Amino acid sequence: MSDVPSQPERPQEVADFLHRHPEMRAVDAIFADLSGVIRGKRYPIDELDKIYTEGLAFPGSAFLLDVVGESHDPAGLGFSDGDPDYFAKAIPGTLAPVPWAPKPLAQVLLGFVEADGRPYRYEPRNVLAQVAARLDELKLRPVVAFELEFYLIDPERAPGEAPQPPISPLTGQRDTATQVYGMADVDAFDEILEEITRACAAQGVPTGAISAEYAPGQFEINLGHVADPLMAADHCVLFQRTVKGVARRHGLQATFMAKPYPKEAGSGLHMHVSMLDEAGNNVFDGGADDPASATLRHAIAGVLDGLPEAMAMLAPNPNSYRRFQPDIFVPIRRSWGFENRSVALRVPAGKGSARRIEHRVAGADANPYLALATVLAGIHHGIAQKLDPGAPDSGNAGHAYDDTLPWRPRRAFEALRGSTHLREYLGADYLEAYAACKLAEMDKFESEPTPIEYRWYLQAE
Repeated sequence: MSDVPSQPERPQEVADFLHRHPEMRAVDAIFADLSGVIRGKRYPIDELDKIYTEGLAFPGSAFLLDVVGESHDPAGLGFSDGDPDYFAKAIPGTLAPVPWAPKPLAQVLLGFVEADGRPYRYEPRNVLAQVAARLDELKLRPVVAFELEFYLIDPERAPGEAPQPPISPLTGQRDTATQVYGMADVDAFDEILEEITRACAAQGVPTGAISAEYAPGQFEINLGHVADPLMAADHCVLFQRTVKGVARRHGLQATFMAKPYPKEAGSGLHMHVSMLDEAGNNVFDGGADDPASATLRHAIAGVLDGLPEAMAMLAPNPNSYRRFQPDIFVPIRRSWGFENRSVALRVPAGKGSARRIEHRVAGADANPYLALATVLAGIHHGIAQKLDPGAPDSGNAGHAYDDTLPWRPRRAFEALRGSTHLREYLGADYLEAYAACKLAEMDKFESEPTPIEYRWYLQAE
């Protein structure tokens, strides 16, 4: 009898992938942290089997870093607890090539577990999973799609480290204006946009319409609807990585910053959500007599009820709040309406089987897993409690700020810390760690003087 331990059988997904892509030399094992930053390690392709079978060890604090990658020991996680490792394995179905890489490279998303095998509670993807599981109690299945706005910018900064629009490949000039839905802007960057859609297809990320938005270098690409909220958020994370990678390949930078230009449009993360029953019927469809069912109205009411607590995750940093201004189609009130882009929750026109909520509050800088978790938590809350959203807004709902919402990041993080609604869904431990991390990030952000401080206060002496 041999003393050599038997090797685990190669997973079929790995075998099929390497058969199709024998040229692969390495694999990026990746995950999205609290701020939506992609982290992970690059392994030789020979270790791909291990990522699926034995797993990898990462410190759990990797999920609780600030936006620049620093640990602040939030809620005693990091330095205080000795920074323990947790195991991660590949998430089936996420192994794909990285088309923009300079060498043959694969990537796969990781899922983390506790020592006893339960999902690691500080992983944003697992936070979303536990919220989605609550909808199973109601025998409902979410159908979700994200649409994201982003900017292509010149890697060379303007004075003061400010971003500047890229030079147009069509005209050779730096654009200073744009036409919303203007096809000339799409034509100018068609090579990059086409490469983004091809790269997304290679990774199984469904993309749809592409449009030029309200500012030079700003675009929006819609992702396809899927009847799996985790997969939808995975698609969003992979899409952001793809856009940034393809832009670099073309000598540009892509940013999902919420408000990179003070006087131009911000970038949003819109979430489209409908709900299917066990028979596959959309329970948001009110039929011929009403474009919104009672269930849809309950869901809307629940999301609006939880919005003050959710703002900390929908707008996660100081720049996020610069996006919220009156009369620019960015919602600044707890409002809803039919075919109305000024509201927080829009019910788009269309056939009843596609009836859905379009959640328009989040910025493109939000973590997709956490943003969607707040929406699904609100939907469950509203349906379970049969809440009433009140009458829909039919006019401009974006003319004045709603004083029930926190319009400064510190207020939002404190509202999250005092949460009663989201605490039940996302977990008290997670909310405390998230708020502690973000408040420490705010302390660090506010510790450095800004150019405006010098302009104002030096001359005032």
